[in-house]
Amino acid sequence: MSEGFRQHSYQPPEGATEVILVRHGESRAATKENPFPLVDGHGDPELHPNGEQQALAVGERLKDEQIDAIYVTSLQRTVQTAAPLATHLGMTTRLEADLREVCLGEWEGGLLRMKAAAGDPLFVQLQAEERWDVIPGAESWATLNARITAALGRIHQAHANQKVVAVVHGGVVGHILAHATGAAPFAFNGADNGSISRIVLH
Repeated sequence: MSEGFRQHSYQPPEGATEVILVRHGESRAATKENPFPLVDGHGDPELHPNGEQQALAVGERLKDEQIDAIYVTSLQRTVQTAAPLATHLGMTTRLEADLREVCLGEWEGGLLRMKAAAGDPLFVQLQAEERWDVIPGAESWATLNARITAALGRIHQAHANQKVVAVVHGGVVGHILAHATGAAPFAFNGADNGSISRIVLH
């Protein structure tokens, strides 16, 4: 007797690329006395010891997946987070600089965290309007979207019918998921350090 019509697990369509988005591990604390160094205008802190443990956990979680490439950004916290997984898989990471964090203009170097903790009126406005460019010199949605879309397009072109890991930043994870789902711009902001999200590019 026939079992009937069963449910089936999702399979990406032909030519698609599955991207496992990993937010980097926790970075070190920001202080006025020891601001983050800047790389191309972006704060570039190293991982906090908690972040190093999160990186190890990500490596353990993903080491048995069939992964074809690991992408990182130009900021060291993504490179450090990807390192345990790259070691497990015997891979060299690939750079995709356009997946770097949102440019925060005058609030780079850890200042955003301090403004948020102080309840700065501009931070409150930023959250209400869901716009990074409320901050002087910060990146607009359109500029951020253009570079992230270009980066994902390059990854898709290079990895049809493959699965890749991209170790990125909280603002980037939030932007990609909001854009993919049609949600409000900040709907997915606040992804945990070491968290894993999956998207399919087709």
